[in-house]
Amino acid sequence: MKIALALCLSVAMMTGASAMGISFEWGPTKKCFDSNTPPIKLTDVPAGTAQLDVKMIDTNAIGFSHGGGKVAYTGQSALPYGAVKYKGPCPPSGTHYYSITVKALDASGKTLATAKDKKPFAKK
Repeated sequence: MKIALALCLSVAMMTGASAMGISFEWGPTKKCFDSNTPPIKLTDVPAGTAQLDVKMIDTNAIGFSHGGGKVAYTGQSALPYGAVKYKGPCPPSGTHYYSITVKALDASGKTLATAKDKKPFAKK
């Protein structure tokens, strides 16, 4: 049993399988409904990705739609400020947490990978 487990782990490590990741910082994002997404860094986007589908939610107010959109993927390692139009953060009071989800889609629209990052934003 231990040999089989060790073999499986070795094969997994040799394939170099890694999960897609994203990270973002608010950067130039203005308070209250800035229509431009913040800059987003991308890592390990899977081969065959044709589009990136970007969405943002306020985890304190799930019912409010901030929107998002799709962007062509051409091998870039980041999406610049304003790559996708949406309704930016505008918490009614205090600090809210916002989650950005990026899905890697192939040419047929099939999801190849999904990555998320979450950051606080305080109304000033």
